[in-house]
Amino acid sequence: MCKIINGQSIPNMPWEEKSADCSDVVWRSKNNPIIKRNLLKCANSIFNSAVVKFKDGYAGVFRVDNKSRELRLHTGKSNDGINWTLSEEPIKFIGKDGEKHEVMGYDPRVCFIEDRYYVSFCNCHGGPTVGLAYTYDFENFYEIGNAFLPFNRNGVLFPRKINGKYAILSRPSDNGHTPFGDIFYSDSPDMTYWGNHKEVMKATGIWQGVKIGAGPVPIETDEGWLLIYHGVLLSCNGFTYSAGVALLDLDEPWKVKYRSKDYILAPQELYECVGDVPNVVFPCAALCDADTGRVAIYYGAADTVVAMAYTTADDLIKFVKENSL
Repeated sequence: MCKIINGQSIPNMPWEEKSADCSDVVWRSKNNPIIKRNLLKCANSIFNSAVVKFKDGYAGVFRVDNKSRELRLHTGKSNDGINWTLSEEPIKFIGKDGEKHEVMGYDPRVCFIEDRYYVSFCNCHGGPTVGLAYTYDFENFYEIGNAFLPFNRNGVLFPRKINGKYAILSRPSDNGHTPFGDIFYSDSPDMTYWGNHKEVMKATGIWQGVKIGAGPVPIETDEGWLLIYHGVLLSCNGFTYSAGVALLDLDEPWKVKYRSKDYILAPQELYECVGDVPNVVFPCAALCDADTGRVAIYYGAADTVVAMAYTTADDLIKFVKENSL
């Protein structure tokens, strides 16, 4: 069994055993979708959202596209990680001037580092790029600013400093529905100024041949950083988003040790294939119990709802070693 480093013990995390007839490395929750598109009165859809262990339960930041089709971020809390209560009002971020304001943001990730929860998200300020903020309590959110110039997406922080600096993965893009994209690594001494950009992985093959992007916060194991990511295929029916897994070097995460040739999760169920954007599986969060290695993945399905799937760190590492590019 691999060792989870600097992980949390989450004995009550959501979990369902794999059925006897399932041969896949990742299996879906029988409760899917766990968050339907109309959980909030204002919502057209709720998807691509981030969840973490918080106090005795769970908390998160959720993408809510409202009925004006504005992209907003809402908070949510849950006792069991499955049944959620979301705030009716979007997050009002506290700016450097002390004033609160809403942002046009989407596809958040949440990462605990040292003493606070950092939120990274696509910030539509001057064009899509990676916005950063932090919170201690999921009530007050303090804006840091943009990590990069436009255009960039899929900013995912590492859960600790690497070589003395904060570290992030991102995917430089453009102003539209980007038809390209590779994953890059950057670091920062202060969460404000980012540099030392290094390419990590390029889009390649078929299911991940158009573009790729980091998914949930990487899981630190004694084998390396376990990264779940998304890849995009271009077919005669448009883009198809699936999920894969990679293992990155612990000290130099821009170096890829293994990367899955096959996807671990692809759109197959109705709620993944039919929605506002068909054929999308988009993972944004993963709970990992350090004691058992169990992993619960939260993912957006068809840009419409939130779904959940399960696996273990051991299963993912074995899979990526046996099915590596």
